[in-house]
Amino acid sequence: MQRFHIWLVSLLVSGLWLALTMDRTSAASDAWEAARQPGAVLIMRHALAPGGGDPAGFSVGDCSTQRNLNDKGRDQAQMIGEALRQNRVKIDRVVSSQWCRCLETAELLGFGPVEEVPALNSFFQRHANREPQTLATKAFLADLPAGERVMLVTHQVNISALTGQYPASGEIFVLQVKDGGSVTVTGRIAIDP
Repeated sequence: MQRFHIWLVSLLVSGLWLALTMDRTSAASDAWEAARQPGAVLIMRHALAPGGGDPAGFSVGDCSTQRNLNDKGRDQAQMIGEALRQNRVKIDRVVSSQWCRCLETAELLGFGPVEEVPALNSFFQRHANREPQTLATKAFLADLPAGERVMLVTHQVNISALTGQYPASGEIFVLQVKDGGSVTVTGRIAIDP
């Protein structure tokens, strides 16, 4: 009888694992499909940059005063760009926070020139900026030309304020933009470093 119980538990665990794996595979496939659609908006948290926040004396124009990508983060950014190309995701425009870790991530994706958008700057240490920057990001999204595929590279706090979800380093959220710039997350793509 004990062998039967062990067999039954093993069968249930295997079934659950298989169902979870199939669900994740389906979700990943759906996210890639959503990213390929005309007008897809992708918003990405910068690649790996060890630590949190920025050091005292931080200056937007001086990368030596900021928390920056490490080698693993640089590799991750390049891998993400390559994964997007391998999955036939076309990017027409890349915009970024002015923080060096975001700009470097955006450049390493390899989709061409990077445009700086101050609304995407971190407000981690400036919480009063949360609402005005999120509204500015929504206005930016609302003004995007129809059909343009855009990649936004920004920070966890900005993505969480916009979507209500928490992204990992280098994770991409595929967004559907509605009237007024409000968004729905239609997929998530994570490329591990």
